[in-house]
Amino acid sequence: MPYNDTPTGAERRLRVLVIANQKGGVGKTTTAINLGTALAAVGAPTLLIDIDPQGNASTGLGVTRAERQVSVYDVLMGQATLKEAIQPTRIPKLSILPATVDLSGAEIELIGAERRNYRLKDAIDDYAAEGSSPFAYALIDCPPSLTLLTVNAMAAADAVVVPLQCEFFALEGLTQLLNTITLVREGLNPTLEVQGVVLTMYDKRNKLSDQVASDVRAHLGDKVYNTVIPRNVRISEAPSHGLPALVYDLKCPGSQAYIKLAGELIQRERARVAA
Repeated sequence: MPYNDTPTGAERRLRVLVIANQKGGVGKTTTAINLGTALAAVGAPTLLIDIDPQGNASTGLGVTRAERQVSVYDVLMGQATLKEAIQPTRIPKLSILPATVDLSGAEIELIGAERRNYRLKDAIDDYAAEGSSPFAYALIDCPPSLTLLTVNAMAAADAVVVPLQCEFFALEGLTQLLNTITLVREGLNPTLEVQGVVLTMYDKRNKLSDQVASDVRAHLGDKVYNTVIPRNVRISEAPSHGLPALVYDLKCPGSQAYIKLAGELIQRERARVAA
């Protein structure tokens, strides 16, 4: 679904979506990279904010350590503005706010800081207030744990996109995440909502994948995206080349699934604006 490149009214505001799951290995960073690429490919200018100290989203988009002279760490510490830290990627209409290992100490450094839970939100708000933001969406890739970095991301976000692996413990982890979102909503960000849950690493040969998908849809209904991301070796290979799967192999099933997911996300956003 093509994105309207000249949105009006409520559509013009930067929409901030956090890609989060407290459980590791669920395809969170893979989803952030490829959903961001797919949104950019359909014409929605997108900013990917990497707030994970491992910096895998930055690496997966081909941003070397040497190229991360100004990072999200500098933004959180008040040493740089968002505008100063954003850099383009090789993907048209996709930019990144990269992460460095310095982030691993940010939680301790921010203990006594003013508005420590809102450092990212304040930076995004200041950037948007300048009135020159070219982005339709900002996607925030979080660490796989509930830290001050994740809290900053959720405090800054409009909604959460939850990647959920089709495996046995998925529902248990999802319950914990939904509880976390409720706590953030009650204490920090009353408008935070779940945009959708995307089922990842789906293996059609495995009956467990079908069972997990059925259970999640039974519990969450239309909060679960229709699009399912299959387990696909080309998706796994792409980061080692510093490329999104959509660039590494556009025709592979994983890439095609992320394009469909981007279209579905845009549809949901349009429905929200129209409501």
